[in-house]
Amino acid sequence: MIINQYLNLSGLEPLIVRPESNFINIGERTNVTGSKKFARLIRENNYDEALSVARQQVENGAQILDVNMDDALLDGVYAMTTYLNLLQSEPDIARIPIMIDSSKFEIIEAGLQCVQGKCIVNSISLKEGEHKFLEQARICRMYGAAVVVMAFDEDGQADTQQRKVDICFRAYQLLTQKAGYPPQDIIFDPNIFAVATGLEEHNNFGVDFIEATREIKKRMPGVSVSGGVSNLSFSFRGNESVREAMHSVFLYHAIAAGMDMGIVNAGQLAVYDEIPPLLKQLCEEVILNRNNINNEATEALIRYADEVKSDAKVQVRDEAWRQWSVEQRLAHALVNGITDYIDLDTEEARQKYPKPLDIIEGPLMDGMNVVGDLFGNGKMFLPQVVKSARVMKKSVAYLTPFIEAEKKESTQAPKVLLATVKGDVHDIGKNIVGVVLACNGYQIIDLGVMVPANKILDEAIQHQVDMIGLSGLITPSLDEMVHVASEMKRRDFQIPLLIGGATTSRMHTAVKIEPNYPHGVIHVLDASRSVPIVSDLLHQGKMPLLHQNQQEYANLRDDFQKKNSGKQ
Repeated sequence: MIINQYLNLSGLEPLIVRPESNFINIGERTNVTGSKKFARLIRENNYDEALSVARQQVENGAQILDVNMDDALLDGVYAMTTYLNLLQSEPDIARIPIMIDSSKFEIIEAGLQCVQGKCIVNSISLKEGEHKFLEQARICRMYGAAVVVMAFDEDGQADTQQRKVDICFRAYQLLTQKAGYPPQDIIFDPNIFAVATGLEEHNNFGVDFIEATREIKKRMPGVSVSGGVSNLSFSFRGNESVREAMHSVFLYHAIAAGMDMGIVNAGQLAVYDEIPPLLKQLCEEVILNRNNINNEATEALIRYADEVKSDAKVQVRDEAWRQWSVEQRLAHALVNGITDYIDLDTEEARQKYPKPLDIIEGPLMDGMNVVGDLFGNGKMFLPQVVKSARVMKKSVAYLTPFIEAEKKESTQAPKVLLATVKGDVHDIGKNIVGVVLACNGYQIIDLGVMVPANKILDEAIQHQVDMIGLSGLITPSLDEMVHVASEMKRRDFQIPLLIGGATTSRMHTAVKIEPNYPHGVIHVLDASRSVPIVSDLLHQGKMPLLHQNQQEYANLRDDFQKKNSGKQ
C-alpha cells in the first residue's frame, strides 16, 4: 500500500506530521494523574489557574496538549468539558491540537464535542473485544479525530515485542477495513513499561518497545507511534536528573526506530549529547538491556542515582555498621539490600530472642517499616524495595526450620488472596506485597492480573481465605474495586478487604469503596504496611481496629462532602 498523505492535526493552527518532521512533544502536565499541582487545581475548581499549566506547557515547546481528568473523585465529564471550553477561548493555548486522554469513553465523547480543529483521542483498544472497539472508533471518526490505539486486547496489555506487533496489526486491519480509517489517522501506543525495577522479567521492556516500533512502522505504512515516556523511569521517581537522562536516551533510540511522538514534560528533557558520559552509558545499558543478566546494569544505575541524590562524589564501602547492635544491623541490611551477613546476623538474633517469630515481628518488621517510610518519601527507589524484600525473604528462610521445629501442633497458616483487578495488568506492587507477606508466614494465593470479580470471590471461597487484597494502577481499576466490594456484600462475605495501588487513596477508599462493604475495608499505603495491618486484622481483637477505621472513613466522607458542597 502506498500512502501519500500525512497525519494532519490542528488547533487554531495546523500541525502536519511528515516523515521529515522532528519528534512531536505531547505536553503531559495537564493530567490529573501525572501532575499533583494540576490535580489540586482541578479538585479546587480553580480552572483559571489550571489554564496556566497548559500555557506553560505550550511555552516550553509542547506541540500537542494532552488533557486527562481520570480521577475517581472527580466528575470527569464535567471537568473535561469545563476545562476544554475554557482552553478553547485562550488563543495562545488553543493554537495547538488537543489530545483528549481518558480510559472512560463517555469522557472522551464529551470532550470531542468541545474542541475545535482536528484532535487526537487517547485512547481506544481491543480490551473489550472487536465490537466495542469498532463502535468507539466510528464515533471518533464521526468527529474527525485521529485515534491512539493501545496495544491491549482481551488478554491484557502487550508486554512482549511479538504481542505488541500482533495486537497493533489486528487493530490496523479492523480500522482500515471496517471503520474507514485512513492509516495516517492511526497512532499506535505499544506500551512503555518501567525498566530497572529490580525484577528480571521487566529488563527487556525498553527493547521490546523499540523493536516493536520498528516492526509496526515496517508492516503498517502510514501509521504513527506514540507512548507515555515517563512510565519508563517510574522506578526512579524523585530523582529528576536520572529520569530526564533515561527519557532522552530512550527517545534517542526509539525515534531512530520510528517513534513519532510521545507524552513528555516538554520543559524537562535532557539534551542527549549533554548527558554526562557515565550516566548516558548506564542508562543505555539499562534501557537496551545490556550487561544486565543478573541486574548488574540496574544496580549500577541505582548506585549512580544514590550518589547523585546525595551529591556524593564517591561512596566507599563502610563496614562500621558491623559493630552495631544486631537489631540495627538487621535494619541496615534491609534498608540497603545487603545479603552478605544476613544468615550470620539472623542466627545471632535467634540466640538473643525467645522465639524465632519474635525476630520477624520485631527487628525485621522494624526494618521494613523504615523501608516503607523511605520509599514513601521518595528517598528509596522501587528496585531497592525489591532488594529489601529479598533480604527479608532470606532471613525468614533461615528462621523457617526453627519456627517449624517449635510448633507443638500443626497449624494452618493464614491465607491471603491477592489480585490485580479486571482491566489492569500492573502487578509490581502486588508482587512485592506477596513477597513481604509470604516472608512473614502467610500463605499467598496470587491470582495474577486482569482478574474479574467473580473469579476473585469464587477462588476466595474455594481456598477459604482469611482476607482479600486488591491492587490496581489505572483509574478504571478504582471502579472495579467498588464493584468487587459490592459483590462481596451481595455474596455475604465477612472477611476484611485490603485496597492498594498507586491510584488508590484513603479518601477514595472511604468515599467510594468502604460504604459498599460493612465487614472491613482497609487502604494499605505500601507493601511495608501490609504485615502489621494483616496481623492486626487476623488477631482476635480486630473489632476495635475495624471500628476505629470505620469512624476515620466516616470523618473523611464528611470532610469530602463538606468540601464539595462548598464549591457548589
